[in-house]
Amino acid sequence: MEALRRKAEQLKINLNDKQLQQFQTYYEMLTEKNKVMNLTAITEYEAVIDKHFVDSIMLGSIHDISGACSVIDVGTGAGFPGIPLKIAFPGLQVTLLDSLNKRVNFLNEVMDALALTGIEAIHSRAEDAGRNPRYREQYDLCVSRAVANLSTLSEYCLPFVKKGGYFISYKSSEIQEELEQAEKAVTVLGGSMEPPISLELPDTGVIRQFIRIRKKKNTPKEYPRKAGTASRSPLV
Repeated sequence: MEALRRKAEQLKINLNDKQLQQFQTYYEMLTEKNKVMNLTAITEYEAVIDKHFVDSIMLGSIHDISGACSVIDVGTGAGFPGIPLKIAFPGLQVTLLDSLNKRVNFLNEVMDALALTGIEAIHSRAEDAGRNPRYREQYDLCVSRAVANLSTLSEYCLPFVKKGGYFISYKSSEIQEELEQAEKAVTVLGGSMEPPISLELPDTGVIRQFIRIRKKKNTPKEYPRKAGTASRSPLV
């Protein structure tokens, strides 16, 4: 995991030996479970370090998460970016949200093996959890690496964010059209889009775009709409 330490340092993120061991254990559990369950198409050691671990923690270079802020990771899948963020920034209070119970069971196994505290995994669709008072507008930050257009993601994610907090979407380089199409949705849902931040994944030439949306006002109570509606009929 020395490559991970070195690349994290390029991002001004320092990882100690305990954290590197947690990442190592996570890698081993991910690749072992992936033999019997589809968690990721990326399993080669260096690729997991770059495309899952480093990519996830890059957020710490563009947004202040050094304090004990509350974070929800929507559509976390195998735990990205939520678990790497929790390992790298132990003060975070993290909720991992996924709609597949088998993945949630895996996440719980990882959290136990890594002895992580201040983190929970929730089995729910985003539309249902976003209407639940326990989760609605309870978080300083919502993050997502989920593959969906920004209008749809905003409807899934902004309901979780407190007024004054942020929804940050991990996107690839070609996003201008998507940003323009999402403007109405973001405004309707109570958000305000800030200029995207581009960051190179260290030593790869790959550019990651972070779309930052600040929560200006409470999301209207009719959002998120019922399950499946946001993906079938995005707010545009």
